[in-house]
Amino acid sequence: MNRHEKKPTSKMRQRENRMGYAFALPWLLGFFIFTLYPMCSSLYYSFTNYNTLKAPKWIGLRNYIIIFTSDPLFWKSLWNTVYYAVLSVPLGIAAGVLIALLLNQKVKGMRFFRTIFYLPTVVSSVAVSLLWMWILEPNFGLLNTFLKKIGIIGPGWLTDPTWSKNSLILMSLWTVGGGMLIYLAALQDVPESLYEAATIDGAGAFKKFCKITIPMITPTLFYNLITGIIGGLQVFSQAFIMTSGGPSYSTYFYGYHLYNKAFGEYQMGYASSLAWILLVITLLLSLIVFKTSNKWVYYEGK
Repeated sequence: MNRHEKKPTSKMRQRENRMGYAFALPWLLGFFIFTLYPMCSSLYYSFTNYNTLKAPKWIGLRNYIIIFTSDPLFWKSLWNTVYYAVLSVPLGIAAGVLIALLLNQKVKGMRFFRTIFYLPTVVSSVAVSLLWMWILEPNFGLLNTFLKKIGIIGPGWLTDPTWSKNSLILMSLWTVGGGMLIYLAALQDVPESLYEAATIDGAGAFKKFCKITIPMITPTLFYNLITGIIGGLQVFSQAFIMTSGGPSYSTYFYGYHLYNKAFGEYQMGYASSLAWILLVITLLLSLIVFKTSNKWVYYEGK
């Protein structure tokens, strides 16, 4: 009797397994064709001289040696990118948290304001770049026009090497709505009982923020820090559309250098080497954040 009962169960499991693989097949095909295969190809091309017109020629580590010893634009672009990420990521996190705190208040019309702050994140980067080119235009731009009305002569935001990177960092705050939405969800998960207990103990608003709010949302801060580092190191479209890497290479970011090598000079092997170096840098920074997270990230279940 038991033997007869096992057969249909075994057949049912096999059928369920086949159905599961069938449903997962589109994703698996997409992963192998559009992710894994391009990555493996890129790794191979990074050790070759390849210009898309001729077959790749194996040259070993020569691309990497040239990058570190004979390519001054590599170091320039890396410095610009690190500068951008170091400033834009913390500013984006701070702005996102502060806006989320404001939008977490229980007042009428709050859903409207949440939508308004989130809308810029769904606008394409090209449209945003064109908008900010008008805002930051030195002669008739919106920002300098406003500064002129209060007696301040605005700088050449995108034409002065001193201000160009900082202008793009300022522009990056335009899209803090995505992070704000995540912080808002985290804030709404903080138990009200903690704030009530702190009020009874005589804690003020600032102490509640430092001792309750921040520790309770550290997992969200951790997530946004990782994604911010990854996004900051991949900055490209703003410089490509707004400044073309100028003035004086002040906004010549790593992604722009990689793009020029790949699609400007058709050095696909060299560009692949640059891409893998960026991957290693991103991986190392992410690992550092992961390793140090146990000292500042609080999980409620622990």
